[in-house]
Amino acid sequence: MYYDGGFRIIEPYCYGITTAGNPGLRAYQKSGHSNSRKMGWKMFDLRKVSNVSLTDEFFNQPQNGYKRGDKGMAKIIAQL
Repeated sequence: MYYDGGFRIIEPYCYGITTAGNPGLRAYQKSGHSNSRKMGWKMFDLRKVSNVSLTDEFFNQPQNGYKRGDKGMAKIIAQL
């Protein structure tokens, strides 16, 4: 997906409305652009996402640190 200045490869885990009231996605960023130059757990504001495409990659188990019931979401619509 394209987000905030570059393309990123992510694993999506939790979709909903953030505590700030925005559509959000909690995901684990595996590679690509990052303003912080760090990979790992991030909350993405879906209003800033474009050019989403699927890859042939799959993940069979959650990344370390994944917790259901994301506290960054006021309303969870879907989660693993």
